[in-house]
Amino acid sequence: MWYLPIFQRFRQLLQPRRRLAIFEACLIGLVSALAAVLLKSGVGLLGAWRVQTSLLLPAWLVLPGIGLAFGFLAGWLVERVAPETSGSGIPQVKAVLARIPMALDLRVALVKLVGGILALGSGLALGREGPTIQVSAALAAQLSRWFPTSPDHRRQLIAAGAGAGLAAAFNAPIAGVLFVVEELLQDFSEFTLGTAILASFIGAVVSRVLGGRSLDLNLALTASKTEFFVQDIPFYLVLGIVAGLMGALFNRGIIASLTVYRRSLRFGLPARVALAGLVSGVIVALLPLAFRDNTGLREILITGEASWSIAAIAFVSQFILTLVAYGSGVPGGLFAPALTLGAALGYLVGMGEHALLLPFGIATGLPITYALAGMGAFFTAVARVPMTGIVIVFEMTTDFNLVLPLMIGSVTSYLVAEKLAPGSLYDKLLEWNGIIIQKAAPVGGIMANLTAKDVMQQQVETLDTEMPLDEVIQAFARSHHRGFPVVEESKLVGIVTQSDLLNIRDRNLANNTPLGEIMTTTPVTVTPIHTLSNVLYLLDRYQISRLPVVNGRKLIGIITRGDIIRAEADHLNGENTTPKLRPDPSYIVYQTRSPSTGRGRLLVPVANPETAGILLLMAAAIARDRHYEIDCVQVMLIPRHSSPSETQVRTAKSRRLLRQAEVLAKKWQIPLHTQIRVTHDVAQAILETINEQHIDLILMGWKGSTSTPGRIFGNVVDTIIRQATCEVVLVKLGETPQSPIPSPLFNSWLVPMAGGPNSQLAIKLLPALITLGNAPQIRLTQVFKASELKPDMSVLEQAIRHLMRRRKLSSSVVALPVQANSVAEGVINLVKTEGYDVVVLGASREGLLQQAIQGNIPEAIASGVESTVILVRGAIKT
Repeated sequence: MWYLPIFQRFRQLLQPRRRLAIFEACLIGLVSALAAVLLKSGVGLLGAWRVQTSLLLPAWLVLPGIGLAFGFLAGWLVERVAPETSGSGIPQVKAVLARIPMALDLRVALVKLVGGILALGSGLALGREGPTIQVSAALAAQLSRWFPTSPDHRRQLIAAGAGAGLAAAFNAPIAGVLFVVEELLQDFSEFTLGTAILASFIGAVVSRVLGGRSLDLNLALTASKTEFFVQDIPFYLVLGIVAGLMGALFNRGIIASLTVYRRSLRFGLPARVALAGLVSGVIVALLPLAFRDNTGLREILITGEASWSIAAIAFVSQFILTLVAYGSGVPGGLFAPALTLGAALGYLVGMGEHALLLPFGIATGLPITYALAGMGAFFTAVARVPMTGIVIVFEMTTDFNLVLPLMIGSVTSYLVAEKLAPGSLYDKLLEWNGIIIQKAAPVGGIMANLTAKDVMQQQVETLDTEMPLDEVIQAFARSHHRGFPVVEESKLVGIVTQSDLLNIRDRNLANNTPLGEIMTTTPVTVTPIHTLSNVLYLLDRYQISRLPVVNGRKLIGIITRGDIIRAEADHLNGENTTPKLRPDPSYIVYQTRSPSTGRGRLLVPVANPETAGILLLMAAAIARDRHYEIDCVQVMLIPRHSSPSETQVRTAKSRRLLRQAEVLAKKWQIPLHTQIRVTHDVAQAILETINEQHIDLILMGWKGSTSTPGRIFGNVVDTIIRQATCEVVLVKLGETPQSPIPSPLFNSWLVPMAGGPNSQLAIKLLPALITLGNAPQIRLTQVFKASELKPDMSVLEQAIRHLMRRRKLSSSVVALPVQANSVAEGVINLVKTEGYDVVVLGASREGLLQQAIQGNIPEAIASGVESTVILVRGAIKT
């Protein structure tokens, strides 16, 4: 197997560790920058051609015509290929990050890119920043499929892609990071910040280089000096208030526009976008020449070249044009329109201050300072991200004079807008489409909130690197584990599994070969802070059953699939609503193993020597019929203050009990495995055995009743029924056998039928169980009330047909209904009058424990008869 070391090395490289995260973040930043530059260049080229054509030909004809034609093409592409690309794109990314099922892949990225170029280049008054964010997030999502990773890691990569897209679009890496943590993920963890920072930095740098700008951040558009005076503060407060009012109105207008388009104008998406392009072209053709280039219009406002009339017309026209365009479903964003509207609004407030204070000789700030502060204020009022709004304008200008005006205007506008129309615009857009993100409840449930540290086993069986090969083989023979962590001075240095031992068979290694030469030196591990969803992903990804938990290199525990299933089951049953310490795991003090040749596994917990014999006989009958192996476990309880792994126990009596099973298994030629476990909790030890040995069916004794308040079958049985994922067969013996392996006792069988799936399972067990009797007689019955004139016999007829198909069945089978007021009453009367040896019951559809509310049928029958009662419950699908 020369390729195994190479495969293991490759597998190690695919693990979501720090160096892979760095590589992925850099790659995401690079592709985000390329997408941003491509979108910017495409929109710029098409827009320049549109403006140039409008100068050569009549504008009233060219602008509406281009808007109509290219708008239709963009709408057709979106509708036919990727409807998820309609609109800004940021709400869709936010929904995916909230684990809402929604497509985000290479198809979405390509359609958004081409559709955005067609729509925005045709003159629709929307921005390319939103599309860039969705394109970058979609590319990151596609990369996470090519480099498979955990669900949580994938979310962080998608968020990093979105941040890199924003950074590349605005050349603002810090704003990209803040937008991720402030709006998209709302997560300030180290990994989220690190990935987003690196991706955003790479995206911004590559975008600036490829976009024709140098790394010098002093942009020409703010070459004029900005000024700020103390007397300007009241006017920035006014700017914040007005921006908040208009931002709230703008958000409501967006929702109203969507409603008008999609509910009043019942057109398809291509027709709606074409109509928006036509209307936008007509309006722009009527406006001054500067309004044909949206980016150029914003630069006129923030360089102080506009008059108050141009600023006023710009605000009103851009407000209307944005509502007209966005409501149609065109693939375009709201960032650029918000910045343009803010610049116009700020410019008007600045000119107003200048007109009021200049006659009194009071110095005032320049209108361009207000225009830039207005950009941040209006952007904040629309997107509700004040930190991002402040930083995005500062990064575009690198002017420290703007910091305080930006803070005053943005915080004020945020407070006003949030008071008038609470909530993010993107959340409102999702709600309008019927998607509600629940922020109050933690996303992901217990799988996202519990960590490996909460559920791991702290006591771990380990091996030493110097242990010789023959001792390693003996350790596997004595243990039920399929692998052992290998430690050196408490530090994890490798892992050895049964597969490793199989792979060295042809190498002719000496028995004294140290373990360090055959172990896997790069095991898959998790840290204590890994969530259970991450742990489960790794278990499935690498097809392993357990993972070492390490802190640095120190081994501190181990986590298995059984631990995760147990934590989830406790949570679902209200027993683990908050992370808490669980009991110590059981400890195996004795075991024997046989060759694994069966198709499945059957577990028999034995405790009482007087009843163990008949339980083992039933288990052997089922195992022989199904070609199963038998696992026989004896559980020994110890006080809570003692550790299972450190308490000395005497196993002589338990071993004698297990030898009964060995004798029976040898007689019937059934593979048998035995073990003795020491534990604080019998049910927990049995569940651990079920999970570790992959048990398909458990057969255990049952007293028939319990005195424990709130329990139906007793503490142990109730827990097994609720949590065991395999088939469960409970046996209440009617007579106590007098010999370890009793003679056949069961000759007459009563099987009540109700049509549920567990009744069918009981029928399937019958051919194996009736071999315990001599010429057994089987009666199938169905209880019906006097009000039913003619009982439905279809269930009984179907059961008889199934039994008759079994060639080895040499028993007489009859099917007769019985009239009674209740199922329990009818069965009990039949047993008492006709003397049946065994009653076989299938659990109801509602589940065994839920029947306690109205009286438990199996418990009532078992308590009311002296015969043996067998209760069957099917496997729980996971």
